Amino acid sequence: MPNEQQNVRSYDGPQDAGTSARADIVEQRVVQHYSRTGLDEIIIKALVASGKDPGRVARSDLSPVDEFHSAGQQATVEFAEQVNFASGMHILDVGCGIGGPSRFFAAARNCRVTGIDLTDDYVETARSLARLVGLDDRVSYRRASALAMPFEAGTFDGAYMMHVGMNIEDKPTLFVEIRRVLKSGAQFAVFDIMRTGTGDLHYPLHWAATSETSFVVGAAQYRDALQAAGFEIIRERDRGDFARAFFREVTARADKQSEPPPLGIHILMKDNVPQKLANVVSGLEDGVIAPTEIVARAC
Repeated sequence: MPNEQQNVRSYDGPQDAGTSARADIVEQRVVQHYSRTGLDEIIIKALVASGKDPGRVARSDLSPVDEFHSAGQQATVEFAEQVNFASGMHILDVGCGIGGPSRFFAAARNCRVTGIDLTDDYVETARSLARLVGLDDRVSYRRASALAMPFEAGTFDGAYMMHVGMNIEDKPTLFVEIRRVLKSGAQFAVFDIMRTGTGDLHYPLHWAATSETSFVVGAAQYRDALQAAGFEIIRERDRGDFARAFFREVTARADKQSEPPPLGIHILMKDNVPQKLANVVSGLEDGVIAPTEIVARAC
């Protein structure tokens, strides 16, 4: 893989000092929420407990744990159908987590993917899992903030983020920064939990233990911020029905099990897993939130 240090630069972003300080505090709390020491080892042990040979792991074997967003792997497949990421493109994964979608685009679309995430444990785990499934020549990961990314302008042929914006308050700065690192004409796709109705969210949720790190807004605010940042909206799709059906199936399956399977997103959720899932399902069923896709083009 080409040396990405050639495209690295120091960038402090357009924020003023007060806004930047607040963002730093939020980011520290987000990292605390997601961090889990030895995560890669925990996942490998769960693979073994599931009957997998750690010396012969396929990318699909990881799907129960590395698709940390609504509706799992099927959501990634259908999300990918909405964008024009072609073979050989260099794509940015904003908030890559442990790297499931990035490995999908590398394997299924033959893209070269660079993922960034705030959480060191996730970045290290993403690297470890990429090596495990033999995709480390097509994906790379680094610890970075989406509000001040260490890349030159116009570095990437496309970008996406999946269930990331809920942890970022300053979406205007986020989208300005993503537009900066994209080439003109590149597509940027979002798959986030967005507000679709009135009513309170109940915590904890899988992306936030309290409202201090949860910034769920409606699709209109995403559109406004994207357009102000220099994007043209191509399409938008509410995935609420899709997610509700998925979680009903998950709930029904869980009711029949005495304990969760060894490998699953409960590993990433760490604690209070039933409560977190119940609160998400409640928000979905009450029409307060829904996962929503927005695809835009850099003007």
